Amino acid sequence: MAGTTSTGAIPVPFSDPPYLCGLPSPYYTLELRRWQKACRDFISEHLTPYAFEWEREETVPPHVFTTFSKHHMLIPSLPSPLPAKQLKECGIHDILGAVKVEDFTYFHNLIYNDEMIRSGLSGPGASMTTGIAFGVPPVIKFGSKQLQDRFLPDAFHGRTRFCIAITEPDAGSDVANIKTTAVKSKDGKKYIINGTKKWITNGIWSDYAAMAVRTGGPGPGGLSMIVVPLKNHPGVDMRRLKVSGQISAGTTFIELDDTEVPVENLIGEEGMGMRYIMTNFNHERLTIAIGTTRQARVVLSAAFAYCLKREAFGKTLMEQPVVRHRLAKAGALLESQWAWVEQFVYQMCNMKKEDADVELGGLTAAAKAHAGMVLKECADCAVLLFGGNGYTRTGQGEIAERMWREVNGNRIPGGSEDVMLDLMIRQLAKNYQRKTKELERPKGSSKL
Repeated sequence: MAGTTSTGAIPVPFSDPPYLCGLPSPYYTLELRRWQKACRDFISEHLTPYAFEWEREETVPPHVFTTFSKHHMLIPSLPSPLPAKQLKECGIHDILGAVKVEDFTYFHNLIYNDEMIRSGLSGPGASMTTGIAFGVPPVIKFGSKQLQDRFLPDAFHGRTRFCIAITEPDAGSDVANIKTTAVKSKDGKKYIINGTKKWITNGIWSDYAAMAVRTGGPGPGGLSMIVVPLKNHPGVDMRRLKVSGQISAGTTFIELDDTEVPVENLIGEEGMGMRYIMTNFNHERLTIAIGTTRQARVVLSAAFAYCLKREAFGKTLMEQPVVRHRLAKAGALLESQWAWVEQFVYQMCNMKKEDADVELGGLTAAAKAHAGMVLKECADCAVLLFGGNGYTRTGQGEIAERMWREVNGNRIPGGSEDVMLDLMIRQLAKNYQRKTKELERPKGSSKL
């Protein structure tokens, strides 16, 4: 029935995507809806009810990672299509019995990422998924067979943990400025790595990092990627960083002092690191956009519900026109952002990877940036409507205060907001100019 959830309950406005509120959608097949139910049932049992407790404790218990790994519920964080051949070789044929690995699409990924953050807190889920979502794909896509055979089976089954280590104290969105060096030993059998990595999610718990290093000269052409052992490895020192939000995700500072790594740990080829990093970014930014949009949903729907019952000046807040206007402004932004995300996912499902990287790269960056803006608007709206409760770290306004602290954890990682918006326009201009030149080229002439 329209206007009800699958369980028959009446959803608070903005609390779930329209397709879960009884409204029709062209995207979600019966198979996708079964996947959504399987995800919600599993995540509601093992993660969502405990997220606030674990965020306060600043760590998710290790058994949770084990449980998710046992049921292959970290695999959906990988980019689509999944590496079905390698997964099947590792004995992984389906996820929760709801989808075969070869049938997994970006819509399955969208649903999974949306469900993983239904608590509103990104830290607990990210503490488990960030490493496999962004650290393992470079090995899958560009690693040699020996590298894949050594690392993928344990990573897929959760026996080892990965992180992605790109950012440095002086190189964030400016990836080409990375200073960590990897120099071959005299016998040519090892890389000697020196430098630092900062703001590395999951780093403190990771056995390995897919790390960006400088093997050549300055600029992007000098970058490579290497699988670097972390835990208890000589020359590696790690400590946790205290950040504003997402504390349980384990943000880490890594120091590398003459760290020796076998040359066999090189991912792909030397000098190709920038290409590998950029290929990874679209998935990362779309993942962030999905999660950030869900966070906006959580905080805005909480404010909506609060306004229905909170009284001021002899009537509920919902009866005040200025309150309704504030909710409407935030809600319009939220639902527009969700529709944009769905559109991106549809396009990702219906374009070749190489075409999507060119056509959607800048737009995906903008969608990620805009999701952060939408979350800021929704969090600001909620804090103001909750009033003093929204400024308090406990009690009925805790969700608003928490979400407000989570805002900048989405606007900066994966490429800071201004850099992402600039990338959008540069990419659009570049694509337009390229297509214009191709159109103006005389018919029958060869492309130089």
